Amino acid sequence: TVGYRLGKGETMEEIRESMTEVAEGVFTAKSLHSLTQELGLSDEMPICEQVYEVIWNAKSVSQAVGELMDRTPGEELDHIVNLTPHSPHK
Repeated sequence: TVGYRLGKGETMEEIRESMTEVAEGVFTAKSLHSLTQELGLSDEMPICEQVYEVIWNAKSVSQAVGELMDRTPGEELDHIVNLTPHSPHK
């Protein structure tokens, strides 16, 4: 519900004010952000970083998606680019 409402353009503050339930993902995003910062992995987890920015720093969803789409792919695509056909029976 939180993600849907963010996507529709509501701010996190508006959502929090109207919620009667705990949205666990909101606090998970904050914990994950803290952990990735502590371990120096925030550059390796761009989606998690953008989710944190949208929820906790009021970044617009469209800006977050735009930044994800504009970024240079990292190691996450290496296995696709370097994929070579092989037979498991060799």
